[in-house]
Amino acid sequence: MIIEIDNRTITQIKNPEFSQYAQIYARVYDHFIDQIKQTGLDLDENLTEETHHKLEHLREKQAKFRNCDKSIVNHWISSACEICQKGMGTVTFYISLRCHRNCYFCFNPNQEDYEHYTHHKRNVVEELSQLLKQGQKFSHIALTGGEPLLHKQEMLDFFRTVQEKTPKTHTRLYTSGDFLDREILQDLKEAGLKEIRFSIKMEDPEPFKKEVYDRIALSKEFIPAVMVEMPVLPGSLKEMRDVLLELERIGIAGINLLELCFPFHNAEDFRKRGFKIKNPPFKVLYDYWYAGGLPISRSELECLELMEFALEQQLSIGVHYCSLENKQTGQIYQQNYGQKVSPLMLFSQRDYFFKSAKVFGEDIEKVLKVFKKKKVADYQINRDYNFLEFHISQIKHLKDLDLEFGISSNVMEHREDGNYMRELKIDLAYPKNFDIRIDI
Repeated sequence: MIIEIDNRTITQIKNPEFSQYAQIYARVYDHFIDQIKQTGLDLDENLTEETHHKLEHLREKQAKFRNCDKSIVNHWISSACEICQKGMGTVTFYISLRCHRNCYFCFNPNQEDYEHYTHHKRNVVEELSQLLKQGQKFSHIALTGGEPLLHKQEMLDFFRTVQEKTPKTHTRLYTSGDFLDREILQDLKEAGLKEIRFSIKMEDPEPFKKEVYDRIALSKEFIPAVMVEMPVLPGSLKEMRDVLLELERIGIAGINLLELCFPFHNAEDFRKRGFKIKNPPFKVLYDYWYAGGLPISRSELECLELMEFALEQQLSIGVHYCSLENKQTGQIYQQNYGQKVSPLMLFSQRDYFFKSAKVFGEDIEKVLKVFKKKKVADYQINRDYNFLEFHISQIKHLKDLDLEFGISSNVMEHREDGNYMRELKIDLAYPKNFDIRIDI
């Protein structure tokens, strides 16, 4: 069992050197929370226990759990979602970031060169051709935006190029659906589009939503996999149940339920709706590529409620809860997989961080005595922080010792002057109740 160290649990640490070391990360977290508060949004109460109970309830109802509980599925899931877990062999392009919508939760403004690409277009055909010339192979290729259908010809040229140069690749398109018609869908079919993902805006008037439903239904005639992908707004549970029932009536492939995120702007729009930041926002603080921002509290809980509703109603469409953490694992996998690292590091299959174990202060000598007896020679002593670091597999030798140890989570960062291992977090564990198969 691993105990996440935060301001509530840090008092459990009895070893003074370990406690002092953990305080480093506690201060980092406090600084992060201060930055959140400066946005004007509040942090909600900690709902971890309530979330855990809902997850266990879904497990009892035979929901399918993926990616160590970061993703939950009822029936169908897109192959693009499956490969997203590790992010290998998949790539997403955009022609521009221009969009006719103005969604307050849109995270596109966080993208690099956002202002430039709201007024300029990228040559996605050339970008794709260059990657293929370099020998890169893709099982999945997507086109997003902005709104791709604002650039109809470039969009069609892109999918035709994919079909010509890598015909076995699974292609998908993200769209609001506002500009779709039968002619465009026929063109997309001929260009080999395999999957189309619509977004439904819950705050749109009902006539607008009906038009989107009509286009979703029309798309079934042309595109093999038609689905919806949308964030779940806290307080929209009743309306979202109606969405699931309508999509079931239409008979699409499935829906991805996402956590609503605060994209670091439009704070007033979130405040006036009473939204608060999830507490804690992340299990591991890091600069994640996925620009969705900070998860909004209670969005996850309502996603889980909708998963339960789908099970109870025996819906035949695929319903997939994709947590923000699920989206982030692909980045960590890509940064860490295949890297040459210290023999003290273990590549975790639960979250793809590199893990090591650390004992501090007076516990160092206790562990060294055991290691000497067991002929364990791979370890490292850090004099600056007075800890002994070793491979997590060696914890099995310490079951009879009454001590605390830290589980260190690390990521490989690629910088201009080389690769560097960076520790992001330290957690608390005890040898007697630690199980490497469950915990790591």
